[in-house]
Amino acid sequence: MKQTSTTIQARSRFELGDLCYTPGAQALLIEYRISPFQLLARHVVGDFGNVCAEDAQTNEEALELGGRVMSVYVLTPPKDDNATKASAKVWVITESDRSVTTLLLPEEY
Repeated sequence: MKQTSTTIQARSRFELGDLCYTPGAQALLIEYRISPFQLLARHVVGDFGNVCAEDAQTNEEALELGGRVMSVYVLTPPKDDNATKASAKVWVITESDRSVTTLLLPEEY
């Protein structure tokens, strides 16, 4: 099924606010050929990626009571890339007031 903005909007669990990413996240997404919108689409529907059960529960509570929502996505390098790159993590954090969502690398936190 082709997803349209209407489909994603209907399934969205919260507002993202302004969107931004750090220079490190931008460079990694370009290098690994991942659109930031792929990660944002997962984040906004409640697919929090590789978070532990406790963090997933904290996210669910944040959606009900207000609070920061955080996702962790593990990116794999492109298959056709000749270089031997390791998998890398990108965090997606939506602030508790839903004013901004940021994509960043863990070391940039």
